[in-house]
Amino acid sequence: MSGGAHSTGAHSRIEALSRPDKWYLGGLDGVVWAPPFPRWLDRPGFWDVAHLLNQAVEPCFAVALLDDEGREIPLAAAPGGEAPGPDRSVGPQALAESGPHPARRWRPGTLLAHWRAAGGVTAVEDRRVLRGGVLESSWTLAGPCPDAAPAAASGTHGQSGGEPPPPSPAILVAFTAQPVGRVAGLRPCAGGMEWVRTVTDRAGREQEVAVEMRGPGEPAWRRALPSEGAATPVWALSPFAEGAPGGVSDPLPSDDIGWMWIAVAFRVGLGDGAPVALRMRLAPRLQDAGGPVSVGGDGGGESPDWPSFFAGFPAFASGDPHLDRYFDHRIHGLGLNRIEGRWGNVRHPCVAEGPEYFHVPITYSAQCHMMEMRWRAGGREAWGSLLNFLDNQRADGSLHGRLYAGHLEGTDFYHANWGDALLAVEEMHPDRSPGRRTLTRCYEGLARYARWLSAARDPEESGMFTVLNHFETGQEYMSRYMAVDDEADVSGWRPRLRLKGIDVTVYAHQLFRALGEIAARLGRDGDASEWRAVQARCGGAIMRCMWCPDAGLFTDVDGRSGRRTGVKAAVGFYPLLTGLFAGSRLDAMLDHLEDARTFGTPFPLPSSSVDDPRFSAEGIWRGKRRNCPWNGRVWPMTTSHVIEGLLRCWRGGSGRAGALAAELLPRFVRMMFTGGDPRRPNCFEHYNPYTGRACHFRGIDDYQHSWVLDLLARGIAGLHVDAAGVEVRPLPHDLEHVRLGPVEARGREVSVALDGARASVTVDGRRFGAPRDRGLRVGWAEAGA
Repeated sequence: MSGGAHSTGAHSRIEALSRPDKWYLGGLDGVVWAPPFPRWLDRPGFWDVAHLLNQAVEPCFAVALLDDEGREIPLAAAPGGEAPGPDRSVGPQALAESGPHPARRWRPGTLLAHWRAAGGVTAVEDRRVLRGGVLESSWTLAGPCPDAAPAAASGTHGQSGGEPPPPSPAILVAFTAQPVGRVAGLRPCAGGMEWVRTVTDRAGREQEVAVEMRGPGEPAWRRALPSEGAATPVWALSPFAEGAPGGVSDPLPSDDIGWMWIAVAFRVGLGDGAPVALRMRLAPRLQDAGGPVSVGGDGGGESPDWPSFFAGFPAFASGDPHLDRYFDHRIHGLGLNRIEGRWGNVRHPCVAEGPEYFHVPITYSAQCHMMEMRWRAGGREAWGSLLNFLDNQRADGSLHGRLYAGHLEGTDFYHANWGDALLAVEEMHPDRSPGRRTLTRCYEGLARYARWLSAARDPEESGMFTVLNHFETGQEYMSRYMAVDDEADVSGWRPRLRLKGIDVTVYAHQLFRALGEIAARLGRDGDASEWRAVQARCGGAIMRCMWCPDAGLFTDVDGRSGRRTGVKAAVGFYPLLTGLFAGSRLDAMLDHLEDARTFGTPFPLPSSSVDDPRFSAEGIWRGKRRNCPWNGRVWPMTTSHVIEGLLRCWRGGSGRAGALAAELLPRFVRMMFTGGDPRRPNCFEHYNPYTGRACHFRGIDDYQHSWVLDLLARGIAGLHVDAAGVEVRPLPHDLEHVRLGPVEARGREVSVALDGARASVTVDGRRFGAPRDRGLRVGWAEAGA
């Protein structure tokens, strides 16, 4: 497909995601406007909170329309319908249950709002987050229509007939209120005002943010005035509504009470059709060796726009509206949480775990981003998701759990499946740098990490690896921890557990396997032998010590007594990733996935077994609904692991595993639609395993904590890529016609088509076919240069 055709297709895919009940916006570089519970969604502008990585900035700014004498022209949502009042919060489930909003339309990258005023004046507001941390509210205003009703006493004028009048003068004003004790350096700048705002994160760490609020050309006027009272985006409640003088006031007294109100106004013509863009630019001021520097930049660099971001991914079509919509919705979520590599400690493009305080690189989800972003041409974000952590590796070889732009304090630690993720990226986008320096960098960094993991978490060389607290697995509030410590759920991040975790031991096994393979590719044969030996010891421990015959599942081991806990948790399926076993053990595990008494719930799959004494489908732990409970909720992260394991068993020869994966994957995807409506995809942290209801009370949608796009590409379309060539082997589903492509794989262009009983793959224009149930393998040499 040509670049132009691909770009055109990207526009249509973006438009197909359009809906009236969403509002998240991002600039694909680390700044997002995605307030989980916006209070002011139905006010012009961006008053609700924005985030620069994990740093919250609020209020942002609002917009008002004034007549030439400075009187407000009230705006109402159009066409029809009442917007929520100023005291009513709007959340994801509230919007879902109230239905579509007639005045608002969202699609990736933009939120259109329609407004009307007395006298027949109409306006379209286009809200976007642009590269470089710019929140833009762009306005196109139309004058009175010939049949407009008479104007109200608001400064507008209507006509009952005849030709429309010539464009009328009006004023469009951007205004904000900033806490007085957190603002410094307020001064006029070209097109508006600028200042420095100090914000504080959840841990109490301060960050300076350079802020500009401006419009096109020189403003008609600009004003700043400190005021006590409330800060709201209602112009009539601002101090400027009474005609406050211009300029900047004398320095404030030391009590720091109240708000610094700032306004910048521009003359516009009603009906001239020219859009007027009002902007607020946010850029953190980070410290480096040379002093404070601003990053976020001027919108330059390599950050894509939304069409080019979508165009970098293949198109997917299966005839199933849920699967098809979710594939592209997933691309939106990855773009929303994309971070460009110019943020202090975050030097490579990557993906954040989610919006709000999750909007930073996090190790536990980085493995997911590597799996999914390898499907984007070039694989920059896939490689970057690992390289950022290796660039900031601790002296002892361990990795930070989170990366903050300006500091590396309080980053904690999470376990992750780095080995599988690195091999997946290298298969799709092999390092072609001189001397394979990127792959070498990853190998050496992960080798240091593996040696730290062995020394710190398995000093006795048992082949099993220790979990110290219930947070570092990314899976808190579970019986698996209580089995070895009845106060495990109140210890926080303190290292009090001695639990040999089945999940972290599988991660270690896969890391050792990957290091052995990569060492061999790099010609380090001695290293390869060492890693194979460590892998064998770990694999032996998994099979010998962690299989629990009574549970029919792998379980954790008490690190003090050496006894298996016998607690059935979804992580007990993670050994499906290893290829270590088949036969009766595999059958016992698959039985659980079909058994409604353990893990066979309508929506796959609960994080803890249904027969666990602490199981709760609603996420209630010790009588309290938790934000992040793992005692029965469905977490897309865990379900991705299990379906991935089934897919590997299918490719290894287990027809039953393949049939089960083909049945679970569509059910899994359908869960992530509000009310089952194929027009309303979502991705929350966790779901009810019986009803499929998401944790709307958390407000965290588009949470990138799984790898669904990757599973659809390999499971439904059946495309697998490695150094030798491509294989098309879809799961045994009943979808008649499936299309995936074009995929950039190892510098080649690949597309897949499934039609009835036939499968075909096209590599650089050459097509190959075979019966679908036999699978199709094409080597790169066979496909031609």
